[in-house]
Amino acid sequence: MKRSTTAVITVLIALAFAPLYLGAYPLTLLGRVLALSIAAIGVSVVWGRAGILSLGQGLFFGLGGYALAMHLKLVATPRGELPDFMLYNGVEKLPWFWVPFASAPFTLFMVLLLPAAVAGLVAWLMFRRRITGVYVSIITQALLLAFVTWLNGSQGLTSGTNGITDYQTFLGINLRGPAVAHGLYWVTLLFVALALGGTAALLRTPFGAILTAIRDNENRTRFLGFNPAAFKIAAFMLGGLLAGVSGALYTLHLGTISPAMIGTAFSIELVVWVALGGRASLIGAAAGLVLGQLAKDRISSAAPDAWLYVMGALFVLVVLVMPQGVAGLIQNRRTPRPTPAPQNPVTREVSDAV
Repeated sequence: MKRSTTAVITVLIALAFAPLYLGAYPLTLLGRVLALSIAAIGVSVVWGRAGILSLGQGLFFGLGGYALAMHLKLVATPRGELPDFMLYNGVEKLPWFWVPFASAPFTLFMVLLLPAAVAGLVAWLMFRRRITGVYVSIITQALLLAFVTWLNGSQGLTSGTNGITDYQTFLGINLRGPAVAHGLYWVTLLFVALALGGTAALLRTPFGAILTAIRDNENRTRFLGFNPAAFKIAAFMLGGLLAGVSGALYTLHLGTISPAMIGTAFSIELVVWVALGGRASLIGAAAGLVLGQLAKDRISSAAPDAWLYVMGALFVLVVLVMPQGVAGLIQNRRTPRPTPAPQNPVTREVSDAV
């Protein structure tokens, strides 16, 4: 077993026993951060492996979160009545797209399908026209801004800037119960382990190798007979699916979902933490987000005005000193440098002359 695999298993075991040695608030915070780390794994696939810098992952995160929140709100609303925010805004009938979310199986299915399908559609529209580079970042950020603008302006349909909140049960389980916090934490940790293990196994297949080839030289990959657009669409869909699962789990932990939680600031911050941990490493991306979010909680509590400057300085540090992140720095130190082959006297004289 590799040393890195042993370290990951050890960390997961230590995290599994966290409810035994952490208090209520630290455990809740760690659960939320672990939920966000799933979205970071998706960013690592899309950006680190496929070379696609998306600044709109908040769109897919929000789709997963809102899909689950709609079901939770309907369950919390007495049968035959409308959610409270709809009544306040004069809505007389439940909107058609809310109706199917009364079903828990449909909701769980849509938490997976909706973000992946939207990501696939967006990717198909971009990559079939060979849109690359900064244009992808601009388009994804624009789509996220459009989604957030629609949420803010649809007070009667989505509760607008207030977001969807005030729900108590999920699958018949009281979310406010004292034992639920531990159970939700363990479920989140299980999803993190599945996301890490499943994604790592997928990237070890030829699919992962072709993504790497596309990232390094897309034209050469195309000349070899592969269709880069198809692989990039698949990677983008995987990133969207992971972001949707992350959004749903985060909504359960936080007890609310709102446009402010999924805007451009969230998506950019997600990219910053992935870059800090190492975008080419799934473990580095997840660890970078977890440590970054925990540091954010501490620093922003002690000095709220200084936090944005700290995050900006960290990003500049990564770009200038550690372009591959902390994980890349560790990997470079572990990898032995090849010793140059001995040269014969004639070769040495020629090289010295040159």
